[in-house]
Amino acid sequence: MVGQTVGYVRINTVDQDPAQQVEQLGECHKIFQDTGSGKSREAREGLRNLMKYVRGGDVVLVQSMDRLGHDTIDLYQILDELTRQGATVKLLSEGFTVSRDETRPTQQLMLKVLAVIADFERAKIKERQAEGIAIAKAKGKYKQQPKLNETDLEQIHTLLELGRSKAEIARQFQVSRQTVYNTLKRDLT
Repeated sequence: MVGQTVGYVRINTVDQDPAQQVEQLGECHKIFQDTGSGKSREAREGLRNLMKYVRGGDVVLVQSMDRLGHDTIDLYQILDELTRQGATVKLLSEGFTVSRDETRPTQQLMLKVLAVIADFERAKIKERQAEGIAIAKAKGKYKQQPKLNETDLEQIHTLLELGRSKAEIARQFQVSRQTVYNTLKRDLT
């Protein structure tokens, strides 16, 4: 199946010029672009549109890995999603191609290596987080997120009846959504 050649470009700031990346991609049927940090996938509209657009047989060209994924975990997830849709991804600077082509065992190996690195990175992040919390607790600087009291719970119910979302309520009370969910759950028991 022959598809389209699609490009993806990401620059960090509006002051940067995407022309160099676009030039390196070469001839593309369509190019998707984002401006800003790659840290948040939600803020990357170009990436979301690329993911919706890509079909089996398409080739996605990206100037380098760091333009596509913020970290190994993010990169692996994006590559996995694109290849599950039947696309082939070419990372030009690295000279690396990723696809679900079973006839190319090296590609399969590299995708699995990325998955292992992503798992390792996730474990190291959790480990560093736990160490940081332990140090902060020892210094008396760690504060557990405050629980919401009964008055807060009444206000939450009122706001929910008025149609406010739990995310909006969490922002208003300066707590996580999970804290709102836990408070509501605690109220049911």
